[in-house]
Amino acid sequence: MTTQISILTEIPEDLHQSLRHYLDQHPSWDQDQVFTAALSFFLLQGAQPSPPKLADSPDPAAAKAYLETLFHT
Repeated sequence: MTTQISILTEIPEDLHQSLRHYLDQHPSWDQDQVFTAALSFFLLQGAQPSPPKLADSPDPAAAKAYLETLFHT
């Protein structure tokens, strides 16, 4: 069972315009998929500005969400 959480947030106008442009160019994607992919990719990178250490491993839940979003499963 997958639990979904709604997020309401304000984003800068430039980012909104970029998102609109992306969605216009990729009609098979929607705003929720873009945000899910972006957030899960961020979490896969360890949410750290520096490169991850060898001991760090990606979060399996973030990896699953990222791949499911990319492949629309």
